[in-house]
Amino acid sequence: MEDSLKKQLSITAARIRQYVIEGTCCAKSGHPGGSLSVADLMAYLYFVELHVDPQNPRWPDRDRLVLSKGHTAPALYGALVLKGFFSDEEIKTLRHTGAMLQGHPDMKGTPGVDMSTGSLGQGISAAVGMALAAKLDGASWRTYAVMGDGEIEEGQVWEAAMFASHKKLDNLCVIVDNNNLQIDGTLEEVNSPYPIPEKFAAFGFHVLEIDGSSFEQMESAFREARETKGRPTAIVMKTVKGKGVSFMENQVGWHGSAPNREQADQALAELDAVIRQLQAE
Repeated sequence: MEDSLKKQLSITAARIRQYVIEGTCCAKSGHPGGSLSVADLMAYLYFVELHVDPQNPRWPDRDRLVLSKGHTAPALYGALVLKGFFSDEEIKTLRHTGAMLQGHPDMKGTPGVDMSTGSLGQGISAAVGMALAAKLDGASWRTYAVMGDGEIEEGQVWEAAMFASHKKLDNLCVIVDNNNLQIDGTLEEVNSPYPIPEKFAAFGFHVLEIDGSSFEQMESAFREARETKGRPTAIVMKTVKGKGVSFMENQVGWHGSAPNREQADQALAELDAVIRQLQAE
């Protein structure tokens, strides 16, 4: 990966994180921790991997993204803003009654959202259905499902995984955000799904493990996913919950707690410093 692209993706991820902070602060509710941990992924997906058109959000040949961990919608919204799907003014109305951007993705009301999600475990089932539809239609578009590591404690996830493998859905890529924290504590404390890679492999997936903050590793993994034939791919990403904000990193309390104005200003300043440093390099 060229250094210029890597730098631009890093800046984009930092800006997505700023939208996460500003949105949840204005809403006085939301889920900043997991949104921050997928910001790098959202930057890569929307600015490298996905074939989408902001001027034609329902373009039939677009790739589909299902944010199965729907509570991390602020990161998705930040990426959609930067890609040009809608104005950044919408971020300040996050979770407000009647606003376009609700606490979980709404496919009927938000341009660029392919599936309404939020009930954990159900997004991957929808993604599997999309991938199967593409196969039946002989279409070339791909489907991506972003899941939480706590989310895969849901049994429905494994029913969908079994079906995806049975149908040889090599146009499906599941990405697991493995930040090791869920609402009540670490995965080991709550209901451990470990070892995650071995579980997906046992269900017939081609499995890759990467550092979720490395754009080079994302580039290699998504290329390998596209080249893999006859079975779906699962990419297990090691990430840091709350990444990019010093007082939120690896702190389970920020799973579903919004920053107040003072905390948000500190977080935004930290991210501003990151952006300025990257721009100066």
